[in-house]
Amino acid sequence: MPELEIRRLAPSDREDWAMLWQGYNTFYQRSVEERVTTRLWPRLLHKEEEPHGFCADLGGKLAGFAHYFFVPSTSDWNPRCYLQDLFTDPAVRGRGIGRALIEAVYAEADRREAAQTYWLTQEFNHTARKLYDKVGRATPFIKYQRA
Repeated sequence: MPELEIRRLAPSDREDWAMLWQGYNTFYQRSVEERVTTRLWPRLLHKEEEPHGFCADLGGKLAGFAHYFFVPSTSDWNPRCYLQDLFTDPAVRGRGIGRALIEAVYAEADRREAAQTYWLTQEFNHTARKLYDKVGRATPFIKYQRA
């Protein structure tokens, strides 16, 4: 089996990342304007911009990604780390890639002394929730958005 490496995204990853990004957006049944994707990519590469990004490199091919932000808090001194996007190629799921990406974000959150690391998922995402129940805990919060 190819070796798994979790690393920062690189300019040469653009094509593989774009395929995974499309798969992620399709899974969540959402469309993202091309101009948003065009703006997102260079930010993921720039160390001082947000969101930040990790990728899972499986033998020279991207197998997943994680995008995350650091968010100021009104109730904590240190920022919170929000893991906004996490996706693993369906063809290689079950190999610990999602867990490895989450752990990389956890490590970065710890390095930045984040008060908390959190993420959202949709209720129907049963496969991912099996992992999330192992690496995190569900909270009682319910998300609302503008009607």
